[in-house]
Amino acid sequence: MKNKGIKKIIIFFIIMLILLILNHYFKWSSYLGDIENLEFLKDMVEDNFLLAVCTYIVLTIIGCVVLALPGFTFAIIAGILFGPIIGILVCLVATTLGAMLSFLVGRFFLKDGVKPMLEKNKTLKKLLFSEDGKADMVVLMITRMVPIFPYNLQNFAYGITDINFWKYSIFTFIFMLPGVSFFTIGAFGFMAYEGKWKYFIIAGILAILVTIVGILIQKKFLETEKS
Repeated sequence: MKNKGIKKIIIFFIIMLILLILNHYFKWSSYLGDIENLEFLKDMVEDNFLLAVCTYIVLTIIGCVVLALPGFTFAIIAGILFGPIIGILVCLVATTLGAMLSFLVGRFFLKDGVKPMLEKNKTLKKLLFSEDGKADMVVLMITRMVPIFPYNLQNFAYGITDINFWKYSIFTFIFMLPGVSFFTIGAFGFMAYEGKWKYFIIAGILAILVTIVGILIQKKFLETEKS
């Protein structure tokens, strides 16, 4: 079993190395991270809205699984393309699907080989493999509410933990809502011709709430750990 886990890790890193080389050569991250390169989607929104949504979802899933892009990239693009309401919903669906696929990849290729190594560290074992499942939920909540971390790396990492797949998927969708809403509404505000201040105020309130909740969660979790 140990040798099998090591082989899976080697295969995973070979695939990731190939993708990194291809990404460096073809500059996929730079392309998808620049809204100017997605002008064709703006035209598609007007001509065929459903096709534009499906194309965005496919590109986002690819970005989630293959490219180390921060989560807010997808939210900003969704806000510019689809507006604040539909943009939030489409972004949540797309990024959750990408998170689910990355999670399965991480669980298949990494868990057997990486988990035994991490469990040797008492802190990591308590944080990532807690029997009551509370610690991994706190980590999931914090990292999802503030989507500034490379999204695909997060998802692969969660595949190593013991968190249930459907629990992970459902709460990923829920916990991402505040952060996705903030970036999507803020991005739409920059593009809006009228009422910019309204969208900026909403985005600002969301940012404050996310920050406060994140601090309270961390404080409560740390106090629990000390007691």
